[in-house]
Amino acid sequence: MRAESLVFGGAALARAPDGRVVFTWFAAPGELVEAVVEREYPDYLEAVTTRVIEPSPDRVEPRCPLFGECGGCQLQHMAYPAQLRAKEAVVREQLQRIGGLDDDVVRPIVGAREPWGYRNHVRFSTGKKFGDVGFISRRGHGLLKVEHCPIADPWVNETLPQLHGHGAGLHQIQVRHSAATGSFLVNPAVPGVPFPTGQTSYLERLAGHDFVVSASAFFQVNTAQAEEMVRLVGEALPSRGRLLVDAFAGVGTFARIFADRFDSVIAIEESNSAARDAKVNLGPVKNARIRIGKVEDILPAFEDHPDAIVLDPPRPGCAPPVLAAITAFRPRVVVYVSCNPATLARDLRVLVDGGYRLTDVTPLDMFPQTGHIECVSRLEWPAA
Repeated sequence: MRAESLVFGGAALARAPDGRVVFTWFAAPGELVEAVVEREYPDYLEAVTTRVIEPSPDRVEPRCPLFGECGGCQLQHMAYPAQLRAKEAVVREQLQRIGGLDDDVVRPIVGAREPWGYRNHVRFSTGKKFGDVGFISRRGHGLLKVEHCPIADPWVNETLPQLHGHGAGLHQIQVRHSAATGSFLVNPAVPGVPFPTGQTSYLERLAGHDFVVSASAFFQVNTAQAEEMVRLVGEALPSRGRLLVDAFAGVGTFARIFADRFDSVIAIEESNSAARDAKVNLGPVKNARIRIGKVEDILPAFEDHPDAIVLDPPRPGCAPPVLAAITAFRPRVVVYVSCNPATLARDLRVLVDGGYRLTDVTPLDMFPQTGHIECVSRLEWPAA
């Protein structure tokens, strides 16, 4: 099969002899490969590359001996510049095909200065018999014991060998570390290891602000690229404003960082643990408030119309009432942070049809060596 373009998730698109689409793992665009079909669906197939007949000039040797077995990385076989080109192309394709949007708005992807050793939050699975730690095979069964993860933060890799043999009876072990503060979290408590465990939160630093982050709360795993994301959001937001809404606020990240630009800030968060963190993190910010609940329930009931909104939803994107409320309120700027180009394209189409102008979409490589893609998009109301 001849691999064509990469698709979101990291597989390469190819064609079977009968014309069906074949999503082929571990092939690079342009390569001629042999592949074995692993799953068959009515209108497409999933396959895994078993032999490369004509390699791409962008093919490189994966750094990890578990690549292809572990499900964490999908692109270690491609040189990093090729990964970036492929990811930018995915964003352009999704915007055009799903959203019917002009890809002229897509700006060059912001790549990582260091595409290895960046992941400061890792969830390790555990072995029931020997208590080893590692990752579940990409096929969904069997533990792969991990001695070193090339994309993990150096501190995480230093800690990893000390966890082996101590995971029996635990479903997972979560490890988080902040290079900026030195704070770390290993949860749940792991008996018999030579360092403290069982922490329920740790302290992270982003854009010069410290954030308390609970074990169950979301925070970006790549701090260097999170700084780039904050830069992009900051460039997209107005320099001054009356009311900013930080929707899907998590631990209050954007509300805290950009509160000094606005007269008042309202953060909305559904998760109780993240909302508790947000209350702590926004405590020193006198002009900020936190509302706990679903954005689709809280935002449409607003009496005061915001003049700027930051959206940072999970992978499914925004529920229709959220987008309807935005087009009704007509804030002059909407900044949409997305981890899923498909739902981003869908939601941008709704906002554009509602009267907004999409000024730019910037892909951001938050997760090098993987098929994941982050984007920061800016929309403005034409009268702004």
